[in-house]
Amino acid sequence: MNDSFSGKNGKVKVMYVRSDDDGDNRNNDKRPSNNKGRPGDKPRQGSRPDDARRNERRSSDNRGDSRGPDARRGDARPQRSGRDAPRPARSTRDDDGPYSSPWKTVSRAPDDESAPDHGGISGKSFIDPEQLRRQRQEETRVYGENACQALFASRPDSIVRAWFVQSVTPRFREALRWMAANRKAYHVVEDDELAKASGTEHHGGVCFLIKKRQGLDAETYLQTAPAKDCVLALENVGNPHNLGGIMRSCAHFGVKGLLVQDPALLESGAAVRTAEGGAEHVKAISADNFLDVLASFRKAGYTIVTTSSHKGTALGKAELPAKIVLVLGEESDGLSDSAWQQGDINISIGGTGKVESLNVSVATGILLADWWRQNQG
Repeated sequence: MNDSFSGKNGKVKVMYVRSDDDGDNRNNDKRPSNNKGRPGDKPRQGSRPDDARRNERRSSDNRGDSRGPDARRGDARPQRSGRDAPRPARSTRDDDGPYSSPWKTVSRAPDDESAPDHGGISGKSFIDPEQLRRQRQEETRVYGENACQALFASRPDSIVRAWFVQSVTPRFREALRWMAANRKAYHVVEDDELAKASGTEHHGGVCFLIKKRQGLDAETYLQTAPAKDCVLALENVGNPHNLGGIMRSCAHFGVKGLLVQDPALLESGAAVRTAEGGAEHVKAISADNFLDVLASFRKAGYTIVTTSSHKGTALGKAELPAKIVLVLGEESDGLSDSAWQQGDINISIGGTGKVESLNVSVATGILLADWWRQNQG
């Protein structure tokens, strides 16, 4: 096999005969065929890269190199340099050599249950279900513009989080400024998102997540009770809209104490909104044992006044003392017999008799208005 021969024009023509193995190796090492060379290579001025390689081969032949064709063929190939040079074999060890990486894949056997050590940092936080349940019991959502304005003016520290629609933000400018300064989270959202956050479409453009107030016991309330005082006691009244209307009437007529079996009912969103800010002027008094608490107020000098829709002294003829506990029951059954018997005075609200009774919140407003007229007006 001839490695080269000279033509009449003085150029050297080289012909290679490749074996199967050599051909496979060359196919795996493809080079660009656009004669532009490798990136970064600068051709010499006045000559093309192909001419330079031909001149190099011609010089080798003129020197009479006696090496074999295979050796000369190796010299004809330019040596790789830079990024085209063969890379050193990567170390198989994870902890040494120039290719050691902090991003390592750790393989474990299927039965290896050892947990990886993250330095005390876990990607998944754990929330104690008991703590979550207790937190939900201690928090509630209130909504309505007047209710939230009154709540912010009365007890801003109870606010945990707030949601607003854009249209009400100018009227809550002070609240927004205070929440930003005190790192309280608030969100300006669309109407449908606020409906989800508050749980109702009747949110009034604003919703507060707040810490519930705890009810006072009777002894604590009596320590600061004024000389003229009307305490409203509700037996088995649980409708939030009725409770909201009652709190609104209490605030209007200066009644500060509201005796209920479950003080949390007064903190519901519907009750607070219906009260239109009146909830902030009423103190809940806990009555786990309703009759015993009534007896405690009687000992403190209060007159117990029970009410009914169809029996007792007519309200227009009754004289209401300055210090009373006014007792009302649920609409369907009214007061229980045991609660009715606690009354020092039993009164009723007269009417046409065409309906069984008045709504409990309406009856409360009428009774409180008469007490106010007789003692405060």
